[in-house]
Amino acid sequence: MIERDEAVYGITTGFGSLAQTFIESDQREALQQNLIRALAAGMGDPVEPEVIRAMMLLRARTLAMGYSGARLVVVQTLLDVLNAGILPLVPEHGSLGASGDLAPLAHVALVLSGEGFVIADTGLRPAAEALAEHGMAPLKFEAKDGVSLINGSDGMLGMLVLACHDTRRLLATAEIAAAMTVEVLLGINRAFAEDLQDVRPHQGQKTSAKNLTLVLEGSPIVASHRYDDPRVQDAYSLRCTPQVIGPARDTLRHAEEIADIELHSAVDNPVVLPDGRIESCGNFHGAPLGYACDFLAIALADVCSMAERRIDRMLDATRSEGLPAFLTADPGVNSGMMSGHYTVAGICAENRRLAAPASIDSMPTSAGQEDHVSMGWGAARKLRRLVANTARVLAVELVAASRGLDFRAPLEPGASTGAVHRVIRLHVDPPATDRYLALELAAVEAIVLDGAIVEAAESVIGALAGPAALPEPESSRLSATRPQLRFFFCRATEIRAPDLRSP
Repeated sequence: MIERDEAVYGITTGFGSLAQTFIESDQREALQQNLIRALAAGMGDPVEPEVIRAMMLLRARTLAMGYSGARLVVVQTLLDVLNAGILPLVPEHGSLGASGDLAPLAHVALVLSGEGFVIADTGLRPAAEALAEHGMAPLKFEAKDGVSLINGSDGMLGMLVLACHDTRRLLATAEIAAAMTVEVLLGINRAFAEDLQDVRPHQGQKTSAKNLTLVLEGSPIVASHRYDDPRVQDAYSLRCTPQVIGPARDTLRHAEEIADIELHSAVDNPVVLPDGRIESCGNFHGAPLGYACDFLAIALADVCSMAERRIDRMLDATRSEGLPAFLTADPGVNSGMMSGHYTVAGICAENRRLAAPASIDSMPTSAGQEDHVSMGWGAARKLRRLVANTARVLAVELVAASRGLDFRAPLEPGASTGAVHRVIRLHVDPPATDRYLALELAAVEAIVLDGAIVEAAESVIGALAGPAALPEPESSRLSATRPQLRFFFCRATEIRAPDLRSP
């Protein structure tokens, strides 16, 4: 097509509203390099290393599917840079989520060509130096190479995949923390019975109720008030836990399904079809990812909101079933967990702002040619913050619940919650006089994030129930012969990409 001087978007024409501008043959290589330079216009702090690495891997994945018309050397250079641990500088602001994550991916592509900067232990350094250090020559872009490197939603997808990975663990942790609070507040576990869930059989709700039942199984504290208890039902924040964490599980499954489809998709524009046609399309648009990120953010914000209500109930002596005010032995002289609740309240207020959808906030650009954009990058960025906030809220609930279990002595917790309590006590001392609370909360936040809470519970009761496996994608011509990734639940910092030069 190049030899025939046909008008093909981004190859023999300009970009965006300049698509009607024909580019002469002697300017087409410069067109690709100039595109990368012009779009590397991000601002702000660098995004996290795992996000940058995920972007690189996922962009290589799309190019390797063969629908982009990029040369093999482009894909291999991207993988070589990834495997060498070279980390392109990618600023946080710049992507509108259509045409994909242009600015973030342009900062990655710029490094492949020996321009721009990379992040090193000593600070920023020129990309050319980092490439030379690893024996790599800068890549010289030819027709379609530059546009292929940037026309994708890989930043959004990478952040969604990482958020799904973390959310799976956090929802299990939320069920464990809620079960401990049920014990502490002398709650009634009959509301979680399987036959009650079968009356309203949402899959996530059934899974969550099953986990709560497993974690509370055999609890002496629960057994201590099973009979002759004048209370017939608990507050919503205890009784309705499966009806909130459960739908969050269903929302997570939906987000995983969207991500899984994306991981089987060729996301580019224009695309090269098997019969040789090069067609413009809208597959780079990030709406599917933006919607999924916004939906998952809403669910996590509500999980945190319910946890905040449980924390408040444990600290309030008028509603905590005999526990000392603010879970301290000498209220007044000591404030106990009072300020921990302040922190959670502030986080939950921020969560409500973060749960406001980004994907409806389109702003036209490029002289009206790109007149609807997804804002999916912004949706993914705020989802990451909400995931981190969820870990913090659950850490405070776990610290409070562990104190509550101490005050319930000599009554013993269940075997599973007891194991979690012992793990927390390895990092946080029992309640006594007031001390530097932030250190305790940070310590438990760390074990929430590394999975120690879930591991402790499962060491007693076995694996908690989780979502069913994702269905295989519908067969298509993408599925049989193209390299693909199944949905991965791993940290992107641990990813090592394949070498396409090997057989």
